[in-house]
Amino acid sequence: MAEKEHVKPLAPASVRPSSDDEEAALYLKKIHRKKCIKCCGCVLAFLLIQIIVVIILIFTVFKVKDPIINLNGVTVEKIDLIEGTTTPRPGSNMTLMTDVSVKNPNVASFKYGNTTTTLYYRGTVIGEAHGPPGRSRARRTARMNITVDIIMDRLTSHPSLKSDMGNGILPMTSFTRVGGRVKMLIIKRHVVVKMNCTMTINITSRAIQEQKCKRKVKL
Repeated sequence: MAEKEHVKPLAPASVRPSSDDEEAALYLKKIHRKKCIKCCGCVLAFLLIQIIVVIILIFTVFKVKDPIINLNGVTVEKIDLIEGTTTPRPGSNMTLMTDVSVKNPNVASFKYGNTTTTLYYRGTVIGEAHGPPGRSRARRTARMNITVDIIMDRLTSHPSLKSDMGNGILPMTSFTRVGGRVKMLIIKRHVVVKMNCTMTINITSRAIQEQKCKRKVKL
């Protein structure tokens, strides 16, 4: 009896992807790549717009502006004159009340320290006063009353006082200094505002007759 021949099974043929499948895979990759590029472009465009907006705000709305200091008025609160004259009584005291305002044009508050006011009579220092520190709110004006006690010995010893008092006027010069800081977002700016005022005080009415002021800002 003849031996049976052993027939070995054929190996299965390898399955190769069709050209249509390859094209579909490449198309999906292209679509995914385009989506990633568009997404990155949108993110970069958004960040760029935000940066531009911040820069515009910094140089417009959030631009730090210089505070404005004003001397609104000076009144003679106390003066003791010799009866029937405009001459101060020897050994008497004289007190002036100065009305000073600090205008803040910024959208952030202006925090300032002690306010210093010095009074001069024809170049001679006759009084000095210090106002308390404070804060001027955004786009608001802070006002303060500063009392200045006059050093009468320096005033009465001046050779021009007799003629000035005889005319019923008292020419004076004031110097006011306010130093502070404006903080806006990440920007901090230190500002020192100085003001020189020349004024003529009417002895009879105890009010300012003439006044001229010059301001200077130091950063």
